Amino acid sequence: MTDKKLTVVIPMAGFGKRLRPHTWSKPKPLVSVAGKTVLDHVLDVVATAADLNQCRLAFIIGYLGDQVRLHMAEHYPDVETHFYLQEEMLGQTHAIAMAGEAIHGPTIVLFSDTIVQDDLSFLLDPAQNPQGVIWVKKVEDPRRFGVVSVGKDGFVSDIIEKPDSFENDLAVVGYYYFASGESLKAAIDRQLNDKMITKGEYYIADAIKLMMQDGLKLQPKPVKVWLDAGLPETVLETNRYLLEHSNMGNTPEYNNGVKIIPPVYIHPEAEITASVIGPHTSIGAGCQISYSKIQNSVVEADTAIETSQLRDSLIGARVRLIGARGKLDIGDDGVVEACW
Repeated sequence: MTDKKLTVVIPMAGFGKRLRPHTWSKPKPLVSVAGKTVLDHVLDVVATAADLNQCRLAFIIGYLGDQVRLHMAEHYPDVETHFYLQEEMLGQTHAIAMAGEAIHGPTIVLFSDTIVQDDLSFLLDPAQNPQGVIWVKKVEDPRRFGVVSVGKDGFVSDIIEKPDSFENDLAVVGYYYFASGESLKAAIDRQLNDKMITKGEYYIADAIKLMMQDGLKLQPKPVKVWLDAGLPETVLETNRYLLEHSNMGNTPEYNNGVKIIPPVYIHPEAEITASVIGPHTSIGAGCQISYSKIQNSVVEADTAIETSQLRDSLIGARVRLIGARGKLDIGDDGVVEACW
């Protein structure tokens, strides 16, 4: 019997060094933006291709990866999940290869700190039936990215890592589709066996080039929205965008001296007194905020903030702030008690 499930491979074993202190206590995909974890937003994109209950999710985890197991068990209990521990960081396809036993049939590979806004339903449409798809975004300066060149037939002719020129300006955003997961596995096995290493790592671009040499027709799929959650500033940018352009926000009403400046997301279980919240601010469940002003910030669950004025801040879970001012970047369980 043919396995009709969509395989989704999500490498996430990195340490998230650029997002510390938050990633000292949780993996990067579990950082929150606009009321959900980054991982939840990524899975929302996957769900436009197929119901998650009809998918096979393969996570390549590392440091603190058990938190991802718990998150999936709590929030997606009926979804088929597989977890593979990557102890040695040797690159993208080294990670993907670890999930080889789960890769069958149509397969999406995506990276967990990237959110795109796109409808993926065309992937499994028999009328379209693409062999392979690589999502791209036109950028002003392609020299910082991997880019694709496109032939006259409209398919990808090459993938170039950090080009020297501006000629090819379609940057690779980190989402890939292959109609045959078996072909992807075969290319990765060849890449690893032949030690095809670029800058000390195994990159998926080299495996894809092998597939193209074997006849893969790889379709570039432009996206209008490409959101990153790998740095504190990009987490805040992503939070702003989602609050402005999606249905993530809300504007609850308060009668106790609270002013809400949309767009915001405030969890129904948050308690707010005599404060100004917003714009572009997300407040997690169980937060207690009083006599404070918070704008353009993300505050995670169960944090208490008193007599503080925050802007452009990332505040972790279970933090306690009293009398804080300005721009702060505080990981889970931090404490700031300022005296004035």
